[in-house]
Amino acid sequence: MKKAIIFDMDGTLFQTNLILEPALSATFDVLRTKGLWQGETPIAQYREIMGVTLPVVWETLCPMHTLEVREASNVLFHEKLIELIRNGKGALYPNAEQTLATLANDYHLYIASNGQKEYLQAIVETYKLNRFIEGTYSIQSIPSGHKSDLVRSVIEENSIQAGAVVGDRSSDIQAARDNQLFSIAVRFDFAQESELQKAHIVIDNLQEIPSALATIL
Repeated sequence: MKKAIIFDMDGTLFQTNLILEPALSATFDVLRTKGLWQGETPIAQYREIMGVTLPVVWETLCPMHTLEVREASNVLFHEKLIELIRNGKGALYPNAEQTLATLANDYHLYIASNGQKEYLQAIVETYKLNRFIEGTYSIQSIPSGHKSDLVRSVIEENSIQAGAVVGDRSSDIQAARDNQLFSIAVRFDFAQESELQKAHIVIDNLQEIPSALATIL
């Protein structure tokens, strides 16, 4: 039986909060210089919706702007994020590498994220995650934009028969349930307690995953 663990990226393996503020601030600085934004950068608002698809992000942050402005802002935002990642300004969560190394001995490991391909690849390359991760999947490949469909594609493409989804938001937990996988929620930066309680297991440290899996797989 092929068993796999499918990880979310932002707020689960990668500490997005370390690069979020400077990248978002740089993006809205450009909007201000163009007269397209007034007031503070909506960082708190973005933290609240962290984990949703990118079109929803920019519809939420810039509801009065044109699609063209939103798309341009998204491009700039990702350029800044990738630049910060490449310059070593981000970080994996504590014990991420050790946990992945341990899990890779017994499970096939994948990433399924709402992040863009280039952004995810920058993280994978910077932290050499291909040592442990067999495949990285972006929501960009899924027409519906739903995390459940993304996880389903990972399962089908890799002939996964059992496993778990590890994430920090309700979309990760729902994706596990919709695909008959176990759900492990991490109580990290962007997590919301009301969403976490829907998971089979909630953890505070990635090192808890191997023992948690021993009870469910």
